[in-house]
Amino acid sequence: MNIIRTKIVELNAIPAAAYKIKLKSGGSGIKIHRTDKEASAFAEIDKRSGEISFAFTADFPAEAFEEAVEQLIGMPYSARGKVKIGVSEAVDACEIEVPEEEAPGTHADPLANAADSDEFNAIVDLYSDVSGRINYQLLNKQFIQFAAKNKTVSKMVGELASEKDILLYIVKNRAAFLAGKREDLSDDATLALIDAIEEIDPRSAFKELKLHLRRMMSR
Repeated sequence: MNIIRTKIVELNAIPAAAYKIKLKSGGSGIKIHRTDKEASAFAEIDKRSGEISFAFTADFPAEAFEEAVEQLIGMPYSARGKVKIGVSEAVDACEIEVPEEEAPGTHADPLANAADSDEFNAIVDLYSDVSGRINYQLLNKQFIQFAAKNKTVSKMVGELASEKDILLYIVKNRAAFLAGKREDLSDDATLALIDAIEEIDPRSAFKELKLHLRRMMSR
């Protein structure tokens, strides 16, 4: 049984392991499993503030979640096995299940398709550093280089297309190229892909690229 989650990190604040999951309802959350007792906890991360929504307890104090968030920043999602630390193997209602027998891109859940797609995996593989985190500086640099030289991007800027539409075109084009695909993703699938990439680290994903597009559009 697979779910969409990051790698597991070990916490120092308490005896526990933590990982980040992508939610069916959108956004993400942190799951922490105690390694010294049968106890686990889930906290949703506010998309805008980045704050944790959870009633902290002695078993799961605020510092544990703060440490988990800090350690998991930049780690990509993928379809990984359900974490088993003496707890139930059942998938919780908030988690996205990815059937092992289904190929990437064929899942019924669009959020699962985004994080388990060939395009997402190609971007993660190319731009992950030795620690497994996304190198957004390199990603933005190369995407900006593409935008600066691409005639379609220049045309869209000249025709006053929106930043969202230009970003959609760039990511759609680059994702297909990196995955070795001849056909681009649909608009909806590309938007889901952008969302999956941005949720890894909202502070860095496409930040420089968006600033570059705004400079192009203001000329």
